[in-house]
Amino acid sequence: MANSIKNQEDILAKLNIYELNEMQNEAISVIDTNSNTVILSPTGTGKTLAFLLPTLKLIDPNNKEIQVLILVPSRELAIQIEQVIREMGTGFKVNAVYGGRSMAKDKIEIKHTPSILIGTPGRISDHFANNRFSKNSIKTLILDEFDKSLEVGFEYEMRGIINQLPSINKRILTSATQDADIPDFVKLNNPKVLNYLTGKKSKKLDIKIVASPSKNKNQTLVDLLHHIGNQPGIIFCNLKSSIEEVSAFLTKHKLAHSCFSGGMEQRDRERSLIKFRNGTSQILLATDLAARGIDIPEMKYIIHYELPQRIEEFTHRNGRTARVDAKGTAFVLKWQKENLPDFIKSATNVNITNKQKMKPIFWETLFISGGRKDKISKGDIAGLFFKKGNLNKDQLGVIELKQDCAFIAVPANEANRLVQDLNNVRLKSKKVRVFVI
Repeated sequence: MANSIKNQEDILAKLNIYELNEMQNEAISVIDTNSNTVILSPTGTGKTLAFLLPTLKLIDPNNKEIQVLILVPSRELAIQIEQVIREMGTGFKVNAVYGGRSMAKDKIEIKHTPSILIGTPGRISDHFANNRFSKNSIKTLILDEFDKSLEVGFEYEMRGIINQLPSINKRILTSATQDADIPDFVKLNNPKVLNYLTGKKSKKLDIKIVASPSKNKNQTLVDLLHHIGNQPGIIFCNLKSSIEEVSAFLTKHKLAHSCFSGGMEQRDRERSLIKFRNGTSQILLATDLAARGIDIPEMKYIIHYELPQRIEEFTHRNGRTARVDAKGTAFVLKWQKENLPDFIKSATNVNITNKQKMKPIFWETLFISGGRKDKISKGDIAGLFFKKGNLNKDQLGVIELKQDCAFIAVPANEANRLVQDLNNVRLKSKKVRVFVI
């Protein structure tokens, strides 16, 4: 329960945000004054903050039950929203539940009921079926990326969940896609729709065609990466098998990368994103699962290694670059005899004969077996690496703190020494394991 509700200025300062954009300001105003709101806005425009800021004002700090339910189509999106709420420092308890992690872990965390519960349809449906908490105080329902969570595969579970919510008086739906159907069971009566989807290609996005002389595009991809140089970016494939093949080729050419697909274990997917965020790998090799709903920084470029099959996939992939006010490039790898889909327009051909030597990756990622539940903070971890690890401030990279563990980026040439010096030392009152992931 919150001891005090932080005002919007305090929250934005904590997030290092100093001005909301037009969509966010309008969304806050509309959500405040309407029972049903639909926000349509491109990936990367801040929809999460747009619905969270007005939602916080609806929570009664004296009510110890769940009051806000946020339904999302993917584990990564659940984790991302949970992290944003924690960083906001609202004082309200929040938990994310999703498939792919221990049910016992869920039960322990929600035993102390959160004010805000985030989850994927399958896992929320399971908790509902087993009556693990009261649903009577859930008055705000948010469907983030509703075009995905209301697809046919989720419809049965979504219908069952929403039909068990007797007290909903505020519904907020968000999407980066236009014209998605909203089933009647959502009970979205006379919604106020905010549409920031122009349907036009961003003026800040350049689409460039890279011709491959061979049907196998692997060597052309490596040449393109050397042409781009040391910049973080995402390579999109259509299939898990393609990722495995391309990954082996990149490894052969000593190009550090992380993989991300639905066929991976949840733990491995999370660690791939962590290493990508902290710079241990500059390349994320991914399926369309990475096109939206995951927490990664702004990209200078993305690469369509395999051509997207639908315009929605093309749009969401491109949405990972040229976001908000930034510029970006979408490279499309095309075999000479391959036809481009009709929706790929306004593209220019690019020559990639100019290649750069790739610099070695500076960072390595260490795992620490202690987290928030052990009363460990980021400051505690930094202190350990400064005092006992003998690092200076410039050698300390991104720290990601989880409930039961933490990840820290350190110089690659110091990683093995740090493991030897810090493994099995005490951090707060806990003896922690430290190793390279």
